[in-house]
Amino acid sequence: MTWLDGMTWRAIFDFFAAACLLMGLFFMFVGALGVVRLPDAYNRIHAASICVTLGLSAMLVAACFHLGAAPIIMKSIITIVFIFVATPIGSHMLAKAAHDTNLPQWENTLSDELAQDKERFCWVEPQPHEDAEAAEPVANESKTANGQFAA
Repeated sequence: MTWLDGMTWRAIFDFFAAACLLMGLFFMFVGALGVVRLPDAYNRIHAASICVTLGLSAMLVAACFHLGAAPIIMKSIITIVFIFVATPIGSHMLAKAAHDTNLPQWENTLSDELAQDKERFCWVEPQPHEDAEAAEPVANESKTANGQFAA
């Protein structure tokens, strides 16, 4: 006699749903704790993206186990695929924007590979199109004595 003898399929699915919910809650809690406790924006972005990707995915899998309806399972799968595609892209864009605006990194950061690549490949910041009117001067322009910009 095993521990599964008295269990129905509904009880087994509910057990897996509860386990997935606890796993999702764990990832969400650790991610929220990371957003509060980590030292700089780059680490916080990483913690937030991990907690959303893994925590929400585990909670959607729990909903699939508990509800078991085909439309809910399909919507959950589509949502999980979207989360796994969109969250890393969004967090990468946030981190790149933070780096481009020279947001300071934690002093114990081991390396800044993006800055090294920019130096290595002589990265040039994009200049506005010549037909577009720039609201602010470009970094290599300077004002003359009469307040006009000289190239």
